[in-house]
Amino acid sequence: ALVTKYEEVLTPLIIAGVFDKVAKEIMNDLIVGKGKRVDGRGMEEVRPIEIEVGVLPRTHGSALFSRGDSQILSVVTLGAPSLGQTIEGMEGERIKRFMHYYNMSINPFSTGEVKRIAAPNRRDVGHGALGEKALEPVIPKEDEFPYAIRIVSEVLGANASTSQAAICASSLALFDAGVPIEPVAGIALGLISNSEKFQVITDMRAVEDFYGEMDFKVAGTKNGITAIQMDTKLEGISFEIIEEALKQGKVAREFILAEMSKAIPAPGEMSTHAPRVELIHIKPEDIGALIGPGGKNINGIIAKTGAQIDIEDDGTVMVSATNPDSIKAALESIEGQFKQVTVGEEFTGKVVRLAAFGAFVNILPGKDGLVHISQMAPGHVERVEDVVSEGQEVKVRVTDVTPDGKIGLSMLFGADIKPESESRPSGGFRPRPSFGDSPRFAGGAGRPRSGGYGDRPRFGGGERRGFGGERRGGFNRSRSGRSAGGFDRGGGRDRGDRGGFNR
Repeated sequence: ALVTKYEEVLTPLIIAGVFDKVAKEIMNDLIVGKGKRVDGRGMEEVRPIEIEVGVLPRTHGSALFSRGDSQILSVVTLGAPSLGQTIEGMEGERIKRFMHYYNMSINPFSTGEVKRIAAPNRRDVGHGALGEKALEPVIPKEDEFPYAIRIVSEVLGANASTSQAAICASSLALFDAGVPIEPVAGIALGLISNSEKFQVITDMRAVEDFYGEMDFKVAGTKNGITAIQMDTKLEGISFEIIEEALKQGKVAREFILAEMSKAIPAPGEMSTHAPRVELIHIKPEDIGALIGPGGKNINGIIAKTGAQIDIEDDGTVMVSATNPDSIKAALESIEGQFKQVTVGEEFTGKVVRLAAFGAFVNILPGKDGLVHISQMAPGHVERVEDVVSEGQEVKVRVTDVTPDGKIGLSMLFGADIKPESESRPSGGFRPRPSFGDSPRFAGGAGRPRSGGYGDRPRFGGGERRGFGGERRGGFNRSRSGRSAGGFDRGGGRDRGDRGGFNR
């Protein structure tokens, strides 16, 4: 009506400005002068709180937190440590294992608006970071809770203080997910003032935020503050105002924490849909052996068990899977690979490979030994295939363990044991004779050393290996590095393509 009446002198922008000025003066007089708020609440009164926990049964953890018209749904997802976010900053690369995201601008229905749905804006990113800062101090350390934790807070209804409601909802969702934390709550406080006095108000509504002079957000536990953020329309505020805001914030925070405790007093059991993570420690110098050439060993365990395996530089190995049996199988494979076997131990193993000189038998997860053809039967054996076949289970006895970990096995027991075979290393791991000690070759006399018979090369032209060039079977290892491919230990971890295994 005013625009129509004074359209020649007043523009809609001027009218809106005048309206806001008058509305602010009315609210200022109502709160500071008369001690009343627009919705009838007291100055330190928190809006009604409603809480639901576990509202999304398929997720790892969820909670719906409502405070007045502001309503937040927070969802927690747990993952293997390698699924943390890689941050490449000025100080180098680091892994961020706790993440909190806040979405309001992409949910225009939360404010009753019809808008284009776009990517999160600066406000969303900032509120997500504030919630992350408030919760991060209570997140357990990785060795206590070895998971990557991701929280998404969706604003379903917005009437001020949604960032602090998101902190409350996230804390509840973490409890529902079974994360052992101390609960955190957040509250926003406003300021209305004139030239003579001021009034701090607890739990602002949108209109109080719009016409007010300060937005003071404070979050924390019952023991202290974990995050503060403040913006003001004034040139500055006094210490008296800050002190009063902190006092009222503490009272409100304790009230909200009490309401949250009624809904879920302690962290619950982890969801059956969440992955389980187990830790095992190996010596750092054994990392290469666990990985194997080109990642052969670790990829074999992953393919066999279906578990995710992450290895830290200090030898910490993290095994994760949604199926407990997969974790158990992976742990047994890793532990078996580093279990020390001793001469005389007996195992029931599976034949995994045949060679002309014997059979390789898997006696422990990741650990094979060689049964030489002479140790398969009491009598003479012409062909290995006449005694065993791949996949066959056989009972074996450890007869030799070399310094570099190669294992000699025998299928002979009791009276069948060949006495002469026990007096020397079995399984083909015989020391190379030193011809220089023989009188025949003393002083360099005799046939030339270079070729054996004149200039004719030896069989294969190379170094003699026991009983021929293939006597070492599958024990040939590259000594140029821990891994030939699929794994990079130089300069940090490759967190991009996570196929196979991760470090």
